[in-house]
Amino acid sequence: MLGETPNDPIALALSALAATLGDERRAQRFLDLTGIGTDELKRKASDPQLLAAVLRFLEAFEPDLIAVAEDLGVPPAALVEARRQLEDQ
Repeated sequence: MLGETPNDPIALALSALAATLGDERRAQRFLDLTGIGTDELKRKASDPQLLAAVLRFLEAFEPDLIAVAEDLGVPPAALVEARRQLEDQ
């Protein structure tokens, strides 16, 4: 749980990635939809573009976006803003 919204979009997105992978159904859907393998995911986990893709994945299915935001203790809008910031890097 992150508490207040962090200023670092990478930290927030990494937390969202961990929450996504921590849910078996969500993790499988993410891996299936992106085609990314677990080895590649490990290598690129801190890549801003990959992290933005994780957040876009969550945004595409609002129940997942809300669930992950609740898990992290942040509003869903914080995840959307983090994605915007990562895409601008």
